[in-house]
Amino acid sequence: MALKLEDTVEIIEVMENWMERIRPPLHIRSQLDIGYKIDNQNIIVFEIRPSFDNSDLIRELPYARAAYVKAENAWKIYWMRGNLKWSAYEPKPVAKSLKAFTRVVDEDEYHCFKG
Repeated sequence: MALKLEDTVEIIEVMENWMERIRPPLHIRSQLDIGYKIDNQNIIVFEIRPSFDNSDLIRELPYARAAYVKAENAWKIYWMRGNLKWSAYEPKPVAKSLKAFTRVVDEDEYHCFKG
């Protein structure tokens, strides 16, 4: 089930403000950028960069995901493992708000999101 419109508006506001703070400087964004997408109940954060073997091919490499669980009114936090499977972020697997999710990704005490 997709998020409600009013929830989506709040999500976009939080995510756009966060993206403004964490995106790389404008002059290197053609080589590395950060983006996000809303996919049903999930917010997926990814790197945008040219492929190593073909610089004309631009890739989106996901590294963080927040999945909204309506019954718990919370966001479950996941990171992308090297085997390309999502795993719960053990130091802090749940956030009560999307802003709390962004703080967890920023702090990343186990260096799972950005290495």
